[in-house]
Amino acid sequence: MSTPFVTTLTLSSQVLLKEKLEEKGFNFSQPQNTVFQARSSLVTCTLYTSGKLVVQGKGSQEFIEFFLEPEILYTFTHNLIEKDLRPRIGVDESGKGDFFGPLCIAGVYGVNVENLQKLYNTKVQDSKTLRDTTILSLAKTIRSFCTYDVITLYPEKYNELYTKFQNLNALLAWGHATVIDNLAPRPAGEVFAISDQFAASEYTLLQALKKKNTDITLIQKTHAEQDVVVAAASILAREAFITTIAKLESFYKVLLPKGAGSRVHAVGKAILREHGRDILTKLCKTHFKTFSEISIKI
Repeated sequence: MSTPFVTTLTLSSQVLLKEKLEEKGFNFSQPQNTVFQARSSLVTCTLYTSGKLVVQGKGSQEFIEFFLEPEILYTFTHNLIEKDLRPRIGVDESGKGDFFGPLCIAGVYGVNVENLQKLYNTKVQDSKTLRDTTILSLAKTIRSFCTYDVITLYPEKYNELYTKFQNLNALLAWGHATVIDNLAPRPAGEVFAISDQFAASEYTLLQALKKKNTDITLIQKTHAEQDVVVAAASILAREAFITTIAKLESFYKVLLPKGAGSRVHAVGKAILREHGRDILTKLCKTHFKTFSEISIKI
């Protein structure tokens, strides 16, 4: 994108953008007349005191299309969710990009027209576009009328399984397949499952599902969270992540920032220094590059 992208943000959107960019590991500065300037290797975001946001850099187009518009500006959110009243299972995960905390995989079964219509009426949307307080409220509503299943892999269990699978996509496939199997009717009949295609090949999840006792048809596609049932699953997965992080923070008396940026590095080093390696491994995903970097620096 040769021409800079310019838009104006509300105060709440400004706060949300800063939070999200911090989670993504952007580097922040504050040039004159700005609220902040955030840089990655591909994109620079400059937010001026007037509320004007300028986005530029060789990665701008992808950044705007797949992050800024759906997660901050909400440009496409309601237009993209088309009403589909076919019974189906949606599955999604939360926490795979977060150094601290669990991996949570959730599934929601839209059993019938009434059930699915309630999801649309609740204005369910991808959890990445929502604040934590909204997620907690929506999750409670979804659980009140939907059939669902949630797997929460605390860091210790996650690290154990990662050692077994030696690949994140294989671990994700196992988790997604397990949730689908737990929810699928037998026989599946016309009910199908839908998931984001997180691996390069559809084969990864299909192979994991073949090992389960279900005959359900699986659909994988990019941006599956645009489907209302997958969006509902994303909300339950994110709720599980948020509440588990809170439990870990309370039990170990530490603060666990989201994402994998510079703040996460600093907190990780502090935990390692003050509590030791054994405690750190109970709080984080040890295959992340962050873990080896922290361990080397101490």
